[in-house]
Amino acid sequence: MRGLISAAASLRTLANGLIAVLLAPPCAACDAPLDQPTRSPVCASCWAQLRPFTPPLCRHCGDPLPSWRVISLQSAMCARCRRLPTAISQSRAIGSYEGTLRSIIHALKYDKRQSLARPLGELLRHECPQVLIGVDVVVPVPLHRSRLRTRGFNQAEGIARGLRLPTSNLLRRVRATVSQTDLPAARRHANVRDAFALTRRAQVAGLRIVLVDDVSTTGATLEACARLLREAGAREVRALTAARVVTRFPA
Repeated sequence: MRGLISAAASLRTLANGLIAVLLAPPCAACDAPLDQPTRSPVCASCWAQLRPFTPPLCRHCGDPLPSWRVISLQSAMCARCRRLPTAISQSRAIGSYEGTLRSIIHALKYDKRQSLARPLGELLRHECPQVLIGVDVVVPVPLHRSRLRTRGFNQAEGIARGLRLPTSNLLRRVRATVSQTDLPAARRHANVRDAFALTRRAQVAGLRIVLVDDVSTTGATLEACARLLREAGAREVRALTAARVVTRFPA
């Protein structure tokens, strides 16, 4: 057995060397030549550059808070979450939607590097374990069939699989919407209103559910999904995204 493992490792090393020399594929995030192209389309240096969020974080949305000294220790919430009700009990992300993390997500989503989805899910599992405690099912945010046909895959499903928990497509997107990134924040909630529905055989009553998506900007898409699930009887809805656009509000 050891001989087989050693032989497989040697073959992989040889394959990496040949591909690196003959094809010189670039890192999907930084464009530097890949030393181990069979392992990942993103180089080890870029993965190492990711900077996960560190406390203090808003206990609801996961936004970084300025300091424990300038917030209420009891509420531990950002200004927006103190003002606005939400159907999501807890939301977390690996880090801010910028720099290397943004480049990796773009490579997954727009360059169709699907092999990046599972490592992002595994990072979420490692960095945000508290969100997964007691969860019954993971639900990826769905794409409309027209966008799924164009893209060929749903990046949220791939990320969800990296969490290594039961996953189910309990939601479907019933209305095609303009991309949230093309809209100002004030119009994003209206854009996704009534855009989702439960699948025909979905049974969510009493379940603790984690929604999964690639990026949260204003949180409008996740909120629309969460409200639908709560109205259908879900006991609790949490959310995980690979990245989050950090909202800067006064404390």
